[in-house]
Amino acid sequence: MTLKLLHVLLDTGFDAARFADACQAHAGARLHYIALAERPVDTGTLPPEWRAQWPMWLAGVHRMVSPDARITLDLWIGAPDASLAQLSARVDQVVLAQWPSSLTVLARLMNDGARLTAPQLDSAQRAALEKAGFVFDECGGQAVLRSRRPQPAPVSPLRRAIVIGAGVAGAAACERLAARGWQLTLIERHAQPASEASGNLAGIFMPQLSRDDNPATRLVRAAFLYALRTWQRLGGAGQAFEGAQSGVLQLARDAAHGAVQRQIAAANRYPADFAQWLEAPQASQMLGADAPDGAWWFASGGWARPATVCAALLDACGAQLTRRFSTSALRLERDGDGWLVRDAAGAVVASAPTVILAGGTGAVDFEQAAGLPLAAVRGQVTHLPQDALPPLPFVLCRDAYLTPPNHNTLCVGATYDLDSDAQLCLASQRDNLEKICAMLQHPVVDAPLAGRTGFRCVAPDRLPLVGALPDPGVPGRCERLRDLPRWPGLHGLLGYASRGLIWAPLAAELLASELEGEPLPLEASLVAALDPGRFMLRERRGGRP
Repeated sequence: MTLKLLHVLLDTGFDAARFADACQAHAGARLHYIALAERPVDTGTLPPEWRAQWPMWLAGVHRMVSPDARITLDLWIGAPDASLAQLSARVDQVVLAQWPSSLTVLARLMNDGARLTAPQLDSAQRAALEKAGFVFDECGGQAVLRSRRPQPAPVSPLRRAIVIGAGVAGAAACERLAARGWQLTLIERHAQPASEASGNLAGIFMPQLSRDDNPATRLVRAAFLYALRTWQRLGGAGQAFEGAQSGVLQLARDAAHGAVQRQIAAANRYPADFAQWLEAPQASQMLGADAPDGAWWFASGGWARPATVCAALLDACGAQLTRRFSTSALRLERDGDGWLVRDAAGAVVASAPTVILAGGTGAVDFEQAAGLPLAAVRGQVTHLPQDALPPLPFVLCRDAYLTPPNHNTLCVGATYDLDSDAQLCLASQRDNLEKICAMLQHPVVDAPLAGRTGFRCVAPDRLPLVGALPDPGVPGRCERLRDLPRWPGLHGLLGYASRGLIWAPLAAELLASELEGEPLPLEASLVAALDPGRFMLRERRGGRP
């Protein structure tokens, strides 16, 4: 059995000096430091490697990793009690810098034998801790408490996996698992990675905003910010892969839509590097054309060529990755405690205890995933010579998008079509050009038919499917996700729709954390929103959400 090498520490009120002390105390070992922060913190004393990746002050979980990958810092920005209630982790040590409203919630997170340091406790607080199931052990003048709760069996994964699909979803999965020491076999039916939905010349990355900051908005925000840190770690857009953080200008659709966006801006006061609302004069000046209803400026957004992102992720895996391209995986078969992947002739292509389906709608071709509600939505991108439209140094979008020139080509797209025709279509090209020219107040250009057609993998709620796949063949009514029957060792990274560039890094990190039994990089309610079993659960509840 693999020994546990990771020490998980929870600090209920982040302090830079305390974090630095913990890093020094665990030098050479793996430390996962979870810190709750209700107010902005002074990072001036932090080493440069942490300051460089320090997040914008936005609610949610922000995961950072040291250059040697031995220390992970999860900064939970928000009300501490709310953060504790959403935390999915098994904790070895707690620094009780702020007193929680529920000691039961805190105790739920702690492993047996976990230490809890709480300076300056009064008698009532000591009594409350004892009542919650802790015992005191005076050590070095501080109160150290130990939980009496039973400890779950340690996670001991067999660290071999097969990943099926070499787009951004599969490439990110390989990189995140390889970073943890896994041996990976990547199976792809094409000769090169990123040959299908990830094969566009340019994809855009930007956050999503809403008036109610709903779960989808929070998930996109978390994914966007985590993707930026991932790319920074790889070397940066324009360096590690083709692309640029050029910024994205998103025009309001009309006056009513602009009024709603203005309300969102006033209510949230986002950091300028994240999202800045521009009224009509400023937006028009930036666009070089009339933008009468205003626009959002996303300074950290931009564009990237997905195939080069895939290449950078796969290169980071080193010798731990075996690539089996031009190989079709047609059948999955249980073999004892593991899986066999067979080709069309029935020959075994690969075997491992864990399989990750990351091939978009192709996943439903496997018997075990045939019931997943995934649809293929056609998207046609138009390619134009760079002088066909007024040049912009940033991405422009509204109901279509326009990228800055790359290799003398502008990308305009992408349509949302329900047909399955992979050929370029003049009507789709006309739709793209009319939309973008209307945004620029430019005559509709007449260009030769050129571009690319891809098919997005979309779930009914337009959120990804991340995690263990449900087994509908096991009958029974279920009321909770954790009670759903699952295929052992079979997982999905699917349904990325139009946001594969930003979904891929965070979804891969979430799945890798689940497989390793590590703290999860998202709030529990958001993890549940991505669970592949959510649709089956709704069915077994009789349609209730």
